Amino acid sequence: MSEASDCLDATETRIDSVPGAMLEPAKLGVQHGWLYRGLGPGRAACPGGRRRSVNRRLRQFSLLVVRGDGVRVVRFNFARPLAVAGFVALAAAVSVMGALVGDWLQLRQLTRESVTFAAQIAEQRKTIDDFNRRVADLRKEVGAWREMHARIQEPFGPEVGRAGRDRGIGGATTTPERPAAGISASDELNRLTETIMQEGENLRALDRLMTRAGKALAALPSRWPVRGSVNSEFGTRLSPWTKSPEFHAGMDIGANRGTAVQAPAAGTVVFAGTAPEYGTTVIVDHGQEIKSLYGHLAQVSVKPGQKVERGTLLAYTGNTGRSSGPHLHYEILVKGHAVNPRAYLWD
Repeated sequence: MSEASDCLDATETRIDSVPGAMLEPAKLGVQHGWLYRGLGPGRAACPGGRRRSVNRRLRQFSLLVVRGDGVRVVRFNFARPLAVAGFVALAAAVSVMGALVGDWLQLRQLTRESVTFAAQIAEQRKTIDDFNRRVADLRKEVGAWREMHARIQEPFGPEVGRAGRDRGIGGATTTPERPAAGISASDELNRLTETIMQEGENLRALDRLMTRAGKALAALPSRWPVRGSVNSEFGTRLSPWTKSPEFHAGMDIGANRGTAVQAPAAGTVVFAGTAPEYGTTVIVDHGQEIKSLYGHLAQVSVKPGQKVERGTLLAYTGNTGRSSGPHLHYEILVKGHAVNPRAYLWD
């Protein structure tokens, strides 16, 4: 009986440790319930049964559900493995949910960044398109320069380079096909660079050509020797003495006696003296088989063999020779033949 009393005392102690609002006091002699399960009248609780009950309770978890007034108690018993599995499943679910929420937040941030990147890419694409369009316009402008260079060089003839007469080339001229669309900015830039390099070479060739042309133009008698009205043009006219047609080889420029006559271009004086019908005359050789003649002068200021520059004083106008009054007879001779001086008078 002492062991049974100890078992009952321990059981009552465990029950009494629960607040009264949660559990009703257990009554002795009742043969149902978890305390007296397996005990009957005339039987004593054995220590082995106590140990089995304690071990069973250690292998399970209990969940108590109590109403607010504390009247009814509902108990749920869970085996330890099931409780551990439930806890692990709950922890795994929380971890997965946390990972999903983190991925969702990261995806949302990436979506925002992708929108920003898309706007930047669209702006850069627009910039590249504008760049390609401007480069194409520049290539067209450079192409127009090429045509202009060809027009400038055409009157002067082709430039003969080194060993140019010993080299022959030929073949049909074809335009390389290039796709109009889908050309990258680097390709457009390379094409523009190539075109500019070619035009740079053309400009240098044009500079050499203009240097030679400048020398040739400087040698041309393109300046008026005196300023005045033209009394008689180049060509056929009525003779002021016989009133019959005659050929006039130059221009008669009206000028008062003693008007300064200046050289229209650089050259060398080849004649300074008196000539039949021209009276006092000066002839200047400008090179390239071009000469200028000044007749009916009153006084000469240069001598044969003298080098003159454009604007150098040659003589003074007068009325010598076959002349009806003070003026300057001006002629241009090309390879010994008289030509119309107006073709050379630019200034």
